[in-house]
Amino acid sequence: MIPKIILGKGPQATRRTIGYLFGKGRAKEHVDPHLVASWNDFAPDPGRSPHRDPKEVEAQLAAQLDQPVRMLGDKAPRYTVWHCPVRAAPEDPILTDTQWADIARRIVAVAGIAPEGDAEACRWVAVRHADDHIHIAATLVRQDGRRPQRDYDQRAVQREARQIEVDYGLRRLKPGDGTAAKRPTSKEHFKAKRLGQEAATRDVLRLRVRRAVAAAANEAEFFALLEATGVTVRLKHGPSGDALGCNFALPGDTNNKGEPVFYAGSTLAPDLSLPQIRRRLATTSPEPVAVRPGNPWHQATAATERIPHHLTHSDDSTAQGQLVALGAALDLLPITAPAALKAELEQAAAVFERATRSRIAADLDSTRVLRRSVQAIWKDPTWHRDGAGLAMLLDVALTAVAYAMHWHRTRQHAQQEAAAEQALVHLQSAYAQVAGPVLTDLARRSPGLQTKRRFAQRLQQAVPEHAERILNDPAWDALATVLAEAEAAGHNPATVLDQALGQRTLDDAHSPARALTWRIRRLGERHAPGPRAQAANASHASAHPTAPRPQEPQTRRR
Repeated sequence: MIPKIILGKGPQATRRTIGYLFGKGRAKEHVDPHLVASWNDFAPDPGRSPHRDPKEVEAQLAAQLDQPVRMLGDKAPRYTVWHCPVRAAPEDPILTDTQWADIARRIVAVAGIAPEGDAEACRWVAVRHADDHIHIAATLVRQDGRRPQRDYDQRAVQREARQIEVDYGLRRLKPGDGTAAKRPTSKEHFKAKRLGQEAATRDVLRLRVRRAVAAAANEAEFFALLEATGVTVRLKHGPSGDALGCNFALPGDTNNKGEPVFYAGSTLAPDLSLPQIRRRLATTSPEPVAVRPGNPWHQATAATERIPHHLTHSDDSTAQGQLVALGAALDLLPITAPAALKAELEQAAAVFERATRSRIAADLDSTRVLRRSVQAIWKDPTWHRDGAGLAMLLDVALTAVAYAMHWHRTRQHAQQEAAAEQALVHLQSAYAQVAGPVLTDLARRSPGLQTKRRFAQRLQQAVPEHAERILNDPAWDALATVLAEAEAAGHNPATVLDQALGQRTLDDAHSPARALTWRIRRLGERHAPGPRAQAANASHASAHPTAPRPQEPQTRRR
């Protein structure tokens, strides 16, 4: 159940609100508007007065609601109308008018609009014009002339909605922490349909701004990328002339005067204000940490592979920063991916966006390599090749997102945990599509039986606890191929295998052979060490054949 509070101002605010609630609606969706409850239980009902002009009854109802406001004259508050739509989920049972009336009374009570038993409280009505929701409208002056005590009413109403869900057996939503992006209003949805847009302007702008932040190396490039995607930017300047904020608009989205409708960055999402955007961009420019030349897929994969360690061993601010960087990487992946994968990756990025924000301030200092390597992939499509790079990155991203889910769960971030869980489903689907053909091709080139037997012996020595699973894994032939390719490139296969095993535990890997395949593919494409280095590595490996590896919580979902 989703309640949302909207405040109205102006001399005709109450009349406009009542006119909308009893009108036909912007999309003719108001089929049977009528009162289900009111402050005195006998307020005039424009929807149930068949022998009178409905407009006359609307005016009478608005006048009665406004009476305490008019008594204050010039001392009336700036905002005089409190409007709260309350919507049930599509799968919820249809509630009766009596049930909606009870819900309305509970909502106005906890919001401070009309506390239970308070005869001098604000005047209010609850209007139902659809099966799945009601609108509560109240005037913000009590009948004794005082203002209602409605501090933190949005938070109180949300808490009550969670309890209403329990009491009425409705779909139970996750409690929030005030860091979620603002949802489009019904008005914005209807407008998007009229404009032929697939999504509301607010959602389109949020996606484009997030992608521009993820892709840009500096502020100038950020604004250039927005312009290239058709977003109009209007800066807000302070007295000094410095830009303090920015607003965004889409072409064609205008008001009734033909002017562009601008959205402040902070209203698109809490982390899209200009100061927050500048803070994010500071992790890519200037460059105190240089990214080594090489395959950016490998660099992005290595950086993503370190995220679970940060989530389990670093402080909360660093861990939160890693989630921000992972979200930025997921924002850009759909642009670089094959057409068949775009939908799943876009869904993964859209839902994981909620998991990138919490009340914990993000420290972004440790995220530079991941951000720059993903930007390099986005800027240079020649790195895409056979899909192996994307498969490798998605393989470690699955683990990172699973750890993000666990991290949020332990901190009771319910909405963020749910978002990470949803993202995991979409990433699993995308990974299966891209990894399958690559692994099949590798398996087709599997080395001879003698070579595979040699590799198997080394596996049994190095990880006896996982050797049987690996050798019986469908991806074993692909693993043998990348070991043989690393050997042909001048690497010692035993050393490369030990390095891959030492990167992270296999305890939480659904397919240990597949996880090792991607690790060894990365290691094998590095420059092979010289004879002396190989001898030193071999000596170290023989002295520490089964060196213990760090253990992590078992949260892998693949």
